[in-house]
Amino acid sequence: MAQISPSRRLRRTPFSDGVEAAGIKAYTVYNHMLLPTVFRSVVEDYHHLKQAVQVWDVACERQIEIRGPDAGRLMQMLTPRDLRSMLPGQCAYVPLVDETGGMLNDPVALKLAEDRWWISIADSDLLFWVKGIVYGFRLDVLVDEPDVHPLAVQGPKADELMGRVFGDRVKDIRFFRFGWFQFNDTWMVVARSGYSKQGGFEIYVDGWDNGMPLWDALFEAGRDLDVYAGCPNLIERIEGGLLSYGNDMTRENTPHECGLGRFCNTQTAIGCVGRDALLRVSLEGPVRQIRPIEIDADSLPGCDRIWRVTDPRGKPVGAVTSAAVSPDHGCGVAIGMVRMTHWDPGTQLLVETPDGSFDARVRDTFWN
Repeated sequence: MAQISPSRRLRRTPFSDGVEAAGIKAYTVYNHMLLPTVFRSVVEDYHHLKQAVQVWDVACERQIEIRGPDAGRLMQMLTPRDLRSMLPGQCAYVPLVDETGGMLNDPVALKLAEDRWWISIADSDLLFWVKGIVYGFRLDVLVDEPDVHPLAVQGPKADELMGRVFGDRVKDIRFFRFGWFQFNDTWMVVARSGYSKQGGFEIYVDGWDNGMPLWDALFEAGRDLDVYAGCPNLIERIEGGLLSYGNDMTRENTPHECGLGRFCNTQTAIGCVGRDALLRVSLEGPVRQIRPIEIDADSLPGCDRIWRVTDPRGKPVGAVTSAAVSPDHGCGVAIGMVRMTHWDPGTQLLVETPDGSFDARVRDTFWN
């Protein structure tokens, strides 16, 4: 495969020197930044993530900061999730939609204060949409991208490693909550969150000066824990049903099609720009929806394009958008969008890949 040509448009991160020293083998581009995808191999990284602890450069999870008297109003305009009861110190997974109810992003929102929020975004130029809403509705709020760079610590030994660097109090953070912790006399937001099902934290590093010092401190403190540089792992995220914006869902999909209806309080999310469209969807229900799909395969090619899904007679009934072979489960694991006529657990399917067609079936739950 062709290499990526570096340029100023493709931004490095405060941790790039550490990533390169750790032997990075592959990157992707995410929010105009480098995102590591492989260190040793996808399979080796997968096993290590489940057994030890990894440090991830996820600075590409850019923040949109919203601050000012209308910050809360703006946040509610962006999402069908009712945020009125959310308190400072809490995180929330918030589907963001346009006026048609189509997904624009699926970030984690952090409420820093009543008049200050961060939106930790997936891969899309969401900043322009937010600025457009502010301008169009003449809201009293400032919107920008702060110089904040998330660093994730993920895996079953994450608590032990974080306690050694930030003190045992960090272990008391509850899931989807955050606190302020000091490193090198600098206060940082630390949240119990992350793009894996193995548990861990995300550290929101302010500026560049503490990037490599924090990276080095985590590796020094975790030598006996088998700490290693890592990254979001394709196999593990599919097993856990963690969706990837741009892969598994786009603006063409509603939250209900993505299985995110539980994060939509459409009746009470007054002010959401997509509320009217989603009210119709919630009443009628989706005609297609994301489902876990088990594939009878011991090897699969990379899923860099949509794979057609048919019934056993060849009638198209959906599409696979992410797929890999799971070493732990001994089969192909996939995320797919399936029509309602064929989405019941146990339904037999065929998945068409560049290497041929494979028998498959709909599962009732994801693997992790």
